[in-house]
Amino acid sequence: MPEVDPRTGTDKFKVIIVGAGLGGCACAMAMHYAGFEVVVYEKIKKFLRLGDSLGLGENALRLLDRWGCLDKIVAIGNKSPVFHMRRYDTGEILATQRLLDMAGYIGHRGDYHQAFIDRVLELGIPIHMGTNVAKYNEDDPSVTLDNGETVQADIVIGADGIKSACRELVLGFTDKPKSSGYACYRAYMPGSKLKSDPYAKRLVEKDCMNVWIGPDLHIVQNTCKDGEEFNWIITHKDEADILESWSQPGDPKEAVKLVHDWDPTIVNAMKLTETCLDWKIVYREPLPTWICKSGKVCLLGDSAHPHLPTSAQGASQAVEDSACLATCLKLAGKGNVRLATLTYERMRYARVLKTQKTGEDLRIRWHNALKKVQQGKHIEPDSIKMRNAWIYKHDAEKDARDRWPTVSQQIQKEIDAGKVSLPGDLLGADRYDIPRISAEEEAEIDKVIVQLVKDYPPSYTGLDTTVLAPLVGGVA
Repeated sequence: MPEVDPRTGTDKFKVIIVGAGLGGCACAMAMHYAGFEVVVYEKIKKFLRLGDSLGLGENALRLLDRWGCLDKIVAIGNKSPVFHMRRYDTGEILATQRLLDMAGYIGHRGDYHQAFIDRVLELGIPIHMGTNVAKYNEDDPSVTLDNGETVQADIVIGADGIKSACRELVLGFTDKPKSSGYACYRAYMPGSKLKSDPYAKRLVEKDCMNVWIGPDLHIVQNTCKDGEEFNWIITHKDEADILESWSQPGDPKEAVKLVHDWDPTIVNAMKLTETCLDWKIVYREPLPTWICKSGKVCLLGDSAHPHLPTSAQGASQAVEDSACLATCLKLAGKGNVRLATLTYERMRYARVLKTQKTGEDLRIRWHNALKKVQQGKHIEPDSIKMRNAWIYKHDAEKDARDRWPTVSQQIQKEIDAGKVSLPGDLLGADRYDIPRISAEEEAEIDKVIVQLVKDYPPSYTGLDTTVLAPLVGGVA
């Protein structure tokens, strides 16, 4: 029988996770299945159904399946097999992709979050809500709570999001977000509000997803639950000082003004919107490290590597982080936490740089596409398609197991020599190059899409010969 550690009060490896968001909950599941004792602290007293659409890719879904959470996710997500990229003014379909090639299953962020929380609680993992971590100790890995209580563990994981307090400990300085130059108006509403409009009602006849692409603007629309719930997001250029928060109120009329002469199918839906959020898309330069000096406090998910919405990979990469870190900790053993966390960082760093870059690359391609149309040039569908297919085959658990002997051996040599390289220093000029699947694989996917569209045709093509009279008035 293993002896009880007097520090932690358990005979198991003990993990403290700070933050019960999607990343924190994924981490809790992964650590539980690795056989560890897990406790989660969250400063918010009660989670509300905040946000709007969120995607989870196949790379995350295979891990969530192992952790017993997949059925909950599939039940929530958009059931459309495809999504359409459309011309901004006519709604003409420019390209079609599998929805799985965009973001996997797409549903309401709050519903997915609740599914994650429910699974964590089913596994018997305690989540202490309304409990703020006031202080971190990296040498004697522990946290001190607002009430003065100190809780010790073998490792502390900061999964406290884009405004992470743990990140300051890891970096040794305050990391300020930078404006990306873009912001989003975001709205989520009952689909019933659209059914009286001859244009907008086409978006709530069944689950669907569409993207309208225009000069320096794009709109993403998502319909879930057989038309019961409807969501739109418009990404636009912006330099205003908007809070890095889901709760910043916006004005739907201001959003409509940006696209008043666009396809009335989506514009009328926006005109029927009563409330929206105005969310500044912030950017952080890639962190030099996710690990504190002792190696016993580390970052995960958005606290380490926030993604742009157009990457459709923020939550999925947090799930991958969780699987990789849990695997490394299990393989390293209780006395080798620093070896485990540094190996986790080395394994994950290069991949995450590329998944982050996919969001920036796609936004640039979308926003520049209509310039070609204005110049009378043809748009090649491939030029505006998401290029995330290379991401989905990755199995973060298997990858960590397969690479552990080589990577951990190298890390141990560096630890013994007293000089551990930062992961970014080991990367070359191709660090931001985005991989592509083979032409043969793309051709096979294209064949599948042709059949999917036959089985699940779009509600309109944008080439309609009849003109309907909009029921919604102009912008006030």
